[in-house]
Amino acid sequence: MTLLGVNIDHVATIRNTRGNREPEPLQAALVAESAGADSIVCHLREDRRHITDRDVRMLTGMVQTSLQLEMALSPDIIKIALEVRPAEVMIVPERRQELTTERGFDAAREFDALKGAVQKFREAGIGVSVFVSAEMAQVEAAHKAGAETVELHTGPYSHAKTTAEAEAELDRLETAAHRGWELGLEVHAGHGLNYHNIERLVRQIPVEKVNIGHAIISRAVFSGLENAVRDMKALVASAS
Repeated sequence: MTLLGVNIDHVATIRNTRGNREPEPLQAALVAESAGADSIVCHLREDRRHITDRDVRMLTGMVQTSLQLEMALSPDIIKIALEVRPAEVMIVPERRQELTTERGFDAAREFDALKGAVQKFREAGIGVSVFVSAEMAQVEAAHKAGAETVELHTGPYSHAKTTAEAEAELDRLETAAHRGWELGLEVHAGHGLNYHNIERLVRQIPVEKVNIGHAIISRAVFSGLENAVRDMKALVASAS
């Protein structure tokens, strides 16, 4: 069955608009877990626009499922990750001007840096995932660098304008996923997934986990976080 990871970054985004401690990302993580989330995801960006060092340290100590820390290959972020030791890190590209992650990490081009970081994390007992575009070369590079997991960038599928475009993107994702499984990788998927497109993805590509944040936090504004997580969990379960 496909698992559900819940990204809580945008709880921190709301908190930071007023510079206080409400709402608390840790509380969101605990509510999400109680509602059925299989893991908690957060992104410690270099500019700290939402999740902060404090958040990461608190989450690492309190999350009961597993904590995945999204991060760029930045020396100071690598240092923090090695100190707090989340269950898993996910290597992503990062650009200061972007609103959210725009593309997959170029594991082929950044292979040497990736391989060095993967070795450090695995020696520390931290699992490693790499967020990549649905391209066989990127999946293969992540595997060669020593990662145990790839997360396929579902943005092009999520933002497809037509049924034909969505089907083409699903086929690309499926091809990349099968290559990952052939190499012995665990395959996850994420970016832009929501209550309308998740079932179609999971039915065609039974990935081990999907990571979803914005759609869940958006629905939580109207139905509450617990209900929002339960609704998404039910959709993922019904399709897998």
